[in-house]
Amino acid sequence: MNNITTHYLEQYDAAADADKFPLVRRWMYSEPLPFFKELRKKRPILVTPECTLLALFDDVTDVLNMPTVFTVELYVPKMADYLMAHDDDAVHTREKSIMMGLLNRDDLPQVRAMVANIGKSILDQANGRIEVVNDFCRMAPATLVQDYFGLTGVDRKDLIKWSYWNQYNTFHNQPFDLLTEELSKSVANHQKEASEQLGKYIAGLILRRLPIAKTEQAFSALLTPWHLLKKLLGKQPVQTKKKLTDDIVTRMLRSSYPDAVDFDIKRLGINAGGLLIGAIETTSQAVAQVIQFLLERPELLAKAVVAAQVDDPKEFDGMVWEALRFVPIAPYLFRKSASAYTVAKGTTHATTINPGTYVLPLTLSAMFDPKAFESPDEFIAGRNWYHYFHFGFGSHECMGKYIGMILIPEMVRQVLLRPGIKAQASIDYKSGPFPEQYDLSWDS
Repeated sequence: MNNITTHYLEQYDAAADADKFPLVRRWMYSEPLPFFKELRKKRPILVTPECTLLALFDDVTDVLNMPTVFTVELYVPKMADYLMAHDDDAVHTREKSIMMGLLNRDDLPQVRAMVANIGKSILDQANGRIEVVNDFCRMAPATLVQDYFGLTGVDRKDLIKWSYWNQYNTFHNQPFDLLTEELSKSVANHQKEASEQLGKYIAGLILRRLPIAKTEQAFSALLTPWHLLKKLLGKQPVQTKKKLTDDIVTRMLRSSYPDAVDFDIKRLGINAGGLLIGAIETTSQAVAQVIQFLLERPELLAKAVVAAQVDDPKEFDGMVWEALRFVPIAPYLFRKSASAYTVAKGTTHATTINPGTYVLPLTLSAMFDPKAFESPDEFIAGRNWYHYFHFGFGSHECMGKYIGMILIPEMVRQVLLRPGIKAQASIDYKSGPFPEQYDLSWDS
């Protein structure tokens, strides 16, 4: 990378107040790495008229580790009563613990095999050409949402739509996104419609699946003593004619909790919907951007293609996560301060943040801070995983991150296993926040 530029802050300081944050936002998306590099060196905490930006790793992690001081209040109108809209309270802790237990990490080898089969099947049917965003990057996780999460009985395109509008309105329709009033209202209306459709679907799913899950559970309970007896007698256990259903929704419906735990059928439904919303659009964006990053760098691509052939995915996965450091799905997280706090106390850039301030911890910048990443401008696969921010940080870290940790690299791997893989053009975002079109071809 070139030596640090010096023009960003000069332009910022010279701009009228109304133009300051629009400049900052444009730089964050059009040339983030040199802009953030200048911030880290000259103004690690940038106070703009709209919000306050934090550029250093230590300051970013400090803020994200204090969820009741730097809150997700801005999630609340978008997520309603979902656990991720709660800050360090009983609902958040209880329901995240329950759901992470149901998303059993022992499933991961099986899930990775499922992802590989899903991805291979989609690409095999494409006959050497694919618009990869809609037909693969979104469709593969939507298929996993049905096959593993258990959101069955609905068109995958509906699942994709519901995830899309919920992600758009929550994470890209905030005051600092600078959307026009017309577009902001349109996105909010789309999310409202999508959420209503999702709610009706989840209610129907529970009504349809609950009797089946409970019947299978009772049947299994009746057979268990006979299995144990046969085993004690040294005989083969009774074989059921039908393998019992096992997906996350089924696990949720089979589980019973005391009233004191406060995880009733309504809370179950809210969390079943949450499985979908975080799974598709974020995965699609990460996969598309990593594929493009590697395809645009022939030397890295050659190494990645070799690593993709190896049974042990560790080396390949490390390349994916390092690529995503350069092209994450967003350059920042966002919080709203609930009380006054001095960030970087005792340093020359100490800044007191007042209550009600929008705060943008620049996670992309933090992943290029030499304090946490040695030779940050270099691509070095296999870095310390715990310094990445790919799934958030702190108590609001993504609930399904362990699924994502195999889903994303395995999807990228399936694409790079195609011989002669190449792009016809760059990703087209169609003036929105997400990849919308990316045409690929290979030797079929």
